[in-house]
Amino acid sequence: MIQKLERQLKASLSSKAEIENLKAGQTPDLGAMKHNIDFALQNLHKIIMGANWSIKQLASGAESLHFVVEVLESTGKIHEVEAEKEP
Repeated sequence: MIQKLERQLKASLSSKAEIENLKAGQTPDLGAMKHNIDFALQNLHKIIMGANWSIKQLASGAESLHFVVEVLESTGKIHEVEAEKEP
């Protein structure tokens, strides 16, 4: 995790340096720019994959909770029927 943050910080600093170079009228290093764009795309892809996994886990958890609710409702109905049968 720390290494990931370090890489992102380096990429951000590199991008800031490139912006300053552009402001100063210097020609950008297209290879470095392509590398930064590729790096950013890879990170975004990883973030999207993680978000999709989290959403799937959340949906699975919600389905489990719905099942628990149905079981509890059924249990409550069974107890109601048994209570009605008792004189």
